[in-house]
Amino acid sequence: MNRYEALLALNTKGKEETIKDTIERLEKVLTNEGARIEQVQRLEKRELAYESQHTKSAYFVNYIFEAAPTVIEKVRAKFKLDGDILLQNYMHLPAKKAATATVA
Repeated sequence: MNRYEALLALNTKGKEETIKDTIERLEKVLTNEGARIEQVQRLEKRELAYESQHTKSAYFVNYIFEAAPTVIEKVRAKFKLDGDILLQNYMHLPAKKAATATVA
């Protein structure tokens, strides 16, 4: 299993009160596909550098998770069809280093 980071820009236009539910729903999609989520970072609403789908701002969420490489393809395809997701970016992260005991 590899470590990945998924940065998602969510369309909150007219749906600001349901953002928590959307984040949880997307987290469930990741876990249902076989990903093991390490961390969810809510980066709040920010202005976009350029308009995307007639939207000037988006709510950014960063998921750090472990998954097989085939999971990324499946999740990317599902999220592409999701109307709540404006933009998505995936990055392969280095393996987590095991904690080493220091000898004094």
